[in-house]
Amino acid sequence: MLATLLSATLVALDGRVIRVEVDVAPGLPGFSIVGLGDASIREARERVRGALRNAGFVHPPRRITVNLAPADVPKTGSAADLAIAIGILIGSEQFTARAGRAALIGEVSLGGEIRAVPGLLPMVAALARRGVKRVIVPADGLDEARLVDGLEIIPVATLAEAVDALRSRRRAGPTPPARVELALATFSAAPSPPVLAPPASPPDLSEVRGQVEARRALEVALAGGHGLLMIGPPGTGKTMLARTIPGLLPELSEEASLAATIVASVSGERPIHGLIRTPPFRAPHHT
Repeated sequence: MLATLLSATLVALDGRVIRVEVDVAPGLPGFSIVGLGDASIREARERVRGALRNAGFVHPPRRITVNLAPADVPKTGSAADLAIAIGILIGSEQFTARAGRAALIGEVSLGGEIRAVPGLLPMVAALARRGVKRVIVPADGLDEARLVDGLEIIPVATLAEAVDALRSRRRAGPTPPARVELALATFSAAPSPPVLAPPASPPDLSEVRGQVEARRALEVALAGGHGLLMIGPPGTGKTMLARTIPGLLPELSEEASLAATIVASVSGERPIHGLIRTPPFRAPHHT
């Protein structure tokens, strides 16, 4: 049986919609992925196989062929994992999807969990431009996906939740097999969840002592929108003055804010919970 679903991939900073075609046919058991995918996509075979089994589903002992179309667009990353896994379940008739197309983006773990992927924002935006109305995304990327207007965003944390969101008739999903999870023992009173540190705010120019001429040149250059070249021996405060620039500039426009957020999303620096309004600061070293 053939199943066709929509997903997305990244080409540089742009999202591209791809069509995931999964053919589950009789024959010698095998699993092949075609369509100009990189190493991470080829490795999806092992991730999907383990995810299906450990989530309580059956990996069919049949000939499975996955085509990522269009064939001339290079595909990178693991964003199509979820679509491949769902396509195998539909193609092997383990559940029936309800009417209405929904795109799927997410990486699957061997335990059946759905993980966030870099570049979720441009990929969801590409699906919106294509006219897609419903997108299933990892639960950790919900805030980032909601930055795109006009879409119904469905967050899922596991493969079973994704199946329930697509199933034509609601019913209890399969029971995942028991698993043993080992972790290093700690002697703390109670485990505490990891806390993500907020991005550091830029230093304020009022905190800089001395450097009267340099500060005046910085203010003039920023007020007029000019470039600025700072020359001097190490330790004289060039980088410190440069780091105050984001705090002196006005907030980014909507277009520039979206562009900065897309760069942060693709780079995977930190979770995206809203548009980046402060001009980003970059300090590439001369080496």
